[in-house]
Amino acid sequence: MDGFKRRSELKKTSILQAALNLFMKYGIKKVSVAEIAKEADVSQVTIYNYFGSKDKLVDEVIIFYMEDVWREYERIINSDIDFTEKITQFIFNKKTSASSIHEEVYNYIMQEFTSGENSYIEDFYTNKALPEMIKLFNQAKEKGQIDRNISNEAILVYIQMFREYLQKKEVYEHILPLTEDLTMLFFYGIIGGRVEKK
Repeated sequence: MDGFKRRSELKKTSILQAALNLFMKYGIKKVSVAEIAKEADVSQVTIYNYFGSKDKLVDEVIIFYMEDVWREYERIINSDIDFTEKITQFIFNKKTSASSIHEEVYNYIMQEFTSGENSYIEDFYTNKALPEMIKLFNQAKEKGQIDRNISNEAILVYIQMFREYLQKKEVYEHILPLTEDLTMLFFYGIIGGRVEKK
């Protein structure tokens, strides 16, 4: 990558990070392009040149956020720490905790996920998150931290039940404060099945 492209990418990243910081603090609707430009130390014209519109910027910010969170999750999954410690880090991850994500941003992500309009989020779930979760559970089975007799098919059904319920608008619009509790119930529900079948 030449110097111009590198500077361009750095500027784009700076805009995305500035917008993310503001969205997480104030929500999406209350934040103007002018405020994002000021936070990123660029002109509004620069933002429109890169993203075209605020709506497209919001989409790019959500992708930027999810990729950032995913890099952290991948680091945890691929680390040498104990499975239960990995789960603890998932549950109490500061980037995804209810205190660090604005409800409007959370609802936006869930709305896009359930609408089927944003193929990125569906693709992210299907091709990144799900395979890595199965990999994580397989690692735990090998170490005897999850009952080896629990099939991946059963785990996938369990994940799907959570997913389908959380995709309901009347649920996801009110559930953000419970995310840590639900994540705990989700993972420890799987870990809890450690009694070997006879």
